[in-house]
Amino acid sequence: MRASRTGAGPPASSLGRWFYALKPASWPKLLVPALFGQVLGARSAAGLDLLALGWGLGFTVLGLGFIVLLNDWGDREVDAIKRSMFPDGCSPKTIPDGILDARAVAAVGVLLGAAALLVAAGAESALQRPVAFEAGLACMLIFVAYTLPPIRLNYRGGGELLEMLGVGAALPLYNAYLQGGAIAPRAWPWIAGFSMLSLASGVGSGLSDEESDRAGGKRTFASTYGNLAARRLSETCVALGVGIWVAASFARPDLVPVWAVAPAAAIVVWNFARMRKVSHAAVTNAFRAQGAYKRFLHRAIWHSTTLAAVLLWLRPGFE
Repeated sequence: MRASRTGAGPPASSLGRWFYALKPASWPKLLVPALFGQVLGARSAAGLDLLALGWGLGFTVLGLGFIVLLNDWGDREVDAIKRSMFPDGCSPKTIPDGILDARAVAAVGVLLGAAALLVAAGAESALQRPVAFEAGLACMLIFVAYTLPPIRLNYRGGGELLEMLGVGAALPLYNAYLQGGAIAPRAWPWIAGFSMLSLASGVGSGLSDEESDRAGGKRTFASTYGNLAARRLSETCVALGVGIWVAASFARPDLVPVWAVAPAAAIVVWNFARMRKVSHAAVTNAFRAQGAYKRFLHRAIWHSTTLAAVLLWLRPGFE
């Protein structure tokens, strides 16, 4: 649930500073599963309902701002440690570098979270989805538990599993519910594979913060078990994720059609090979190599899932 903008300094204008703080490079992490869920929901309905799409994207975009800003607020001490340890190894941090005031970040984050809940309540009424508000609240509480007190699971170990649950399952399923009114069985094989890919992303994201997280008492997989173990687990999860999709396409082609899986799997395999090629160089504190490693990791996840969603949407005969 983190992102970096290595090599780019903060802009001078107030609006530019807020845009920088919202980390646009990280937006696909939530937008891709949201759109994926919308398409999965449409496959169990009469077609893609643009009104439901709008409510789902509204919730996701506001929730994204809530998550990014409050993660920065919750991580401000560890971020300050990293900036002191590696002043040239990462981009400026929102709060430690004085780009924005901590109270302002927290306040705007809370306001965006409240707005997301209002959207969830509006979706419940407008779309006649009886538990849209409660389900939206549950999605947000998963993200709250990731960084914020009293749970702060990313500081206690297991934050990557929480990311898998929130990004890999809860968010796409919530959008599928808004779009289709129910969670159809055909969504589950797709969600299972995507959840494993999201776990790969969560584990891989901790590589660049291994030593600063350890110094700040933050127990991620990388800070607890080391760089090599984190890379191996991330790569294993990528293989498992695409493997679930491919296996499901053979076992239940009615739920996971091969014409959608094959191109998506090809993208994963291509980027997985590139990941493996640079993996040996992405060792502790090798920030440039780690950036390349994570770039191929995210392409494997985001590009493949987006292509699968587009193919499922374009294919005639929503069921």
